[in-house]
Amino acid sequence: MNLLNTLVDKGLRRETPTREEALAVLATSDDDVLDVVAAAGRVRRHWFGRRVKLNYLVNLKSGLCPEDCSYCSQRLGSDTGILKYSWLKPEEASKAAAAGLAGGAKRVCLVASGRGPTDRDVERVAGTIAAIKERHEDVEVCACLGLLSEGQAERLRAAGADAYNHNLNTSEATYGDITTTHTYADRVDTVRKAHAAGLSACSGLIAGMGESDEDLVDVVFALRALDPDSVPVNFLIPVEGTPLAAEWNLTPQRCLRILAMVRFVCPDVEVRIAGGREVHLRTLQPLALHLANSIFLGDYLTTEGQAGRADLEMIADAGFEVEGADEVTLPAHRAAAGGGCGAHEGAGACGSHGDGGACGSHRGEGAGCGTEAGGAGCGGRAGAAGSTAAESVAESAAAGADAARTDAVRTDAARTDAARTDLVAVRRRGAGTDLAPNA
Repeated sequence: MNLLNTLVDKGLRRETPTREEALAVLATSDDDVLDVVAAAGRVRRHWFGRRVKLNYLVNLKSGLCPEDCSYCSQRLGSDTGILKYSWLKPEEASKAAAAGLAGGAKRVCLVASGRGPTDRDVERVAGTIAAIKERHEDVEVCACLGLLSEGQAERLRAAGADAYNHNLNTSEATYGDITTTHTYADRVDTVRKAHAAGLSACSGLIAGMGESDEDLVDVVFALRALDPDSVPVNFLIPVEGTPLAAEWNLTPQRCLRILAMVRFVCPDVEVRIAGGREVHLRTLQPLALHLANSIFLGDYLTTEGQAGRADLEMIADAGFEVEGADEVTLPAHRAAAGGGCGAHEGAGACGSHGDGGACGSHRGEGAGCGTEAGGAGCGGRAGAAGSTAAESVAESAAAGADAARTDAVRTDAARTDAARTDLVAVRRRGAGTDLAPNA
């Protein structure tokens, strides 16, 4: 297929595809999906080899949000039956993070519901970062606290945060249809604040909210213009009690096409499969590893994920390997250009973006991510020996054309009856509960 050959060549040169080419990827048929995966997989392997970076979410504060985001189970007035709790204490958050780190995660994502943090909230998060890094000094910490006010990104950076996540979610043209309490421009401003403060920017999207192919391409091109180091791709989990509970618009093949399009547009950026992979990709999750080089391990904010042991087995069985703590995530040219977190030997600034920052592991800093007292390491390659303590915790974590486009849409629409609503499980375990993650 000439289209795919062109996109591979462009991806290997870090050249942006045209909008028409990106739309054509989404318009390919299910019969061509393996060819699409193989082509985008060449680009992924060129820049990231067969490494898979593991990330772990810690939900610092759940529910009680004043925003009205239609996709979110924590939205204003939500009656979804999710766990609701105020701020975890630093030691509680550190304990929660330890489970993911022992399972191989090298980045901890600290998330709190709400419009944005108060200055007091930033102090709380600073204390949590300190507690985590006291035990795991080389772990990457990403904060996700909502819209940032002036000076807050700098304070998070000074407190030891390596990255900041704030997703654009959907196109500017349709943003007002899913949220009215803040704007698309507010989100762009927060990503820019993170960049300016020297934080590695993480920003992505949610697919499956009823958007068009054009909307998906718009948001991915907008993300490329912002130049984040990480692009998480979420697939909507339609939770009962939210306005989008009936939006079952995705098939496994559609998800693969979306991931492939993101990889072609952002060839040398960490593409992360985030929420919804278990629900929508289902048994095709291993194929998605040929497109994305990063996943979340374990549960999400308010919904349950796949068991940690199953994730590790899937990675190994598919011929991939867990990215080690001593490995830099992003390609050398991005690392050298920006000197991002863990991009080079020594203690370079995290996420300072020249032609592109980098966010990888911390070299020259000593022990690997998640190192416990006594020298027990974690996050090694699949099959590498770990500490007895780490294995114990990990084991518990285990308990082109318009016609073509029309055909693809028709195919997806015809298969929505296969939606696996039974796979949607509201989270009842992990941080904020008495149950261990993935119990």
